[in-house]
Amino acid sequence: MTDPICNFLKLNNGELNLFTITLRLLISVAVGAIIGCERSEKRHSAGLRTFVLISMASASAMITDIFISNKSNGIYMISAATVIGTAVISISSILFSSRSQIKGLTTAAGLWATGILGLATGAGLYTLTLFGLIALMCSLALFPAFEIYLKNRSNHFEMHLELTTGTYLKDFITTIRKLGLVVDDIELNPSYANSGLSVYTISVTIVSKELRKYKTHKEIIKALTSLDYVYFLEEIER
Repeated sequence: MTDPICNFLKLNNGELNLFTITLRLLISVAVGAIIGCERSEKRHSAGLRTFVLISMASASAMITDIFISNKSNGIYMISAATVIGTAVISISSILFSSRSQIKGLTTAAGLWATGILGLATGAGLYTLTLFGLIALMCSLALFPAFEIYLKNRSNHFEMHLELTTGTYLKDFITTIRKLGLVVDDIELNPSYANSGLSVYTISVTIVSKELRKYKTHKEIIKALTSLDYVYFLEEIER
């Protein structure tokens, strides 16, 4: 099946010349720049240059593989290695904070997806690149608000709790049970061992129908933060 955009531009997917190589590299840079700008605007660890490099390197790898395959009927080894390399780079952007929060998952997935789009661009699959870019940008820019809404209405969530002293843990548990929450798990956070605080990761489930209907996680946490012995409290984002 010939790529529709290639048909429109009267190009051949498998043909490599100065024009097609230049076009594919320029498109790969543009794709990386568009995604990178969105990530940089939100101040994520991987920014504009990283996404451009990933996209351009993936496109270059695919172009090289196509050239080698046309000459010797070889397999696409460089492209396969590029996918693995992109995955390794993506994993390095994932951070684990002392508050048991995992950050950078979306950026890591974005880097990997950008690498795949770069391969598609290098293969001359411009239609796939275009629709893939649109879908990726929708996932990064439009879906977060809806995702936050779903998470805020979930019956399950985790909290990072800092108490002035561990003796108040029993009082805290008693209070949240009265509110209509069930404690699923409590874990002492050793990262704060010498801070003078007692720090816990607490998983809870909302069982009260009234609380489930009218209160968001943010409102519940705000109410619990007002307790005198609670030094700090926030929801853990996964």
